[in-house]
Amino acid sequence: MTMKTEITELFGIQHPIIQGGMHYVGFAELAAAVSNAGGLGTITALTQKTPEDLANEIARCKDMTDKPFAVNITFLPTVNAPDYPAIVKAIIEGGVGVVETAGRNPVQVMPYLKDAGIKVIHKCTSVRHSLKAQEIGCDAVSVDGFECGGHPGEDDVPNMILLPRAADELEIPFVASGGQADGRSLVASMAMGASGMNMGTRFIATKEAPVHQNVKDAIVAATELDTRLVMRPLRNTERVMTNDAVEKLLAKERELGDKLQFEDIIEQVAGVYPRIMKDGEMEAGAWSCGMVVGLINDIPTCQELIDRTMGEANEIITSRLLGAVA
Repeated sequence: MTMKTEITELFGIQHPIIQGGMHYVGFAELAAAVSNAGGLGTITALTQKTPEDLANEIARCKDMTDKPFAVNITFLPTVNAPDYPAIVKAIIEGGVGVVETAGRNPVQVMPYLKDAGIKVIHKCTSVRHSLKAQEIGCDAVSVDGFECGGHPGEDDVPNMILLPRAADELEIPFVASGGQADGRSLVASMAMGASGMNMGTRFIATKEAPVHQNVKDAIVAATELDTRLVMRPLRNTERVMTNDAVEKLLAKERELGDKLQFEDIIEQVAGVYPRIMKDGEMEAGAWSCGMVVGLINDIPTCQELIDRTMGEANEIITSRLLGAVA
């Protein structure tokens, strides 16, 4: 089944399914597998140590797929910022057609991306941020509800409210992110105004995701009750999978209250991704994970996952929903 939406038309893809950028997950293997299956795969720029490494990763992905794929650039609020101009240059010279931006406002790079004919989709956790993305020229937005893994913002609005609000306000297309796992997610999101969906955590639990088997097994074993919100006192909230390190972090947050500084929890949150994603050290620290783990029960290939998702969506639309109208 092929589903034509504003998003599939905008990005030149077969299915309205995007694999979100994820630290130490979004490598060429996964991006190519998602794109080959008809979705939009995404390489995560900041996982690469240098812009030269990113250029090599883009080239590697192009060797594995002739379909469109994206590169994620997360703009961090940090003094020692990554070399963003060189990252953008690598993306442009690599012939990438889509960029997913996240974090801070990407306005400073928009002229370079647009001049190169690159489509930009910005991740937003609120309607006001989505409207700002539209104002600065983004082609689409990914609307991230409170359920999402990683940073859900500070408004705590879930997708059942956030998506219809975005539909009421936005003129550019948007995709739903947070809680997306299958055909039910896709149809529900589209019913609320989205043109597709962005899946993050669900794509970690696939055969092609280049992460340790322990990570995939942890996702399959978890329920919707197994994520925690950390760094709330710092107004840098992140949804992560619970483990001993995360519970210690939360205990420290409770103990220190409004005296908490980032340095107090740095051991649990800084530099832990290679140990977790590559080495499978599941107690090393906090790693982003959505509540959607409660809906993930297997580890398919990306092709199997996308085919199944589109089949479920087709069945819901043509059978259940049309039957209800009749």
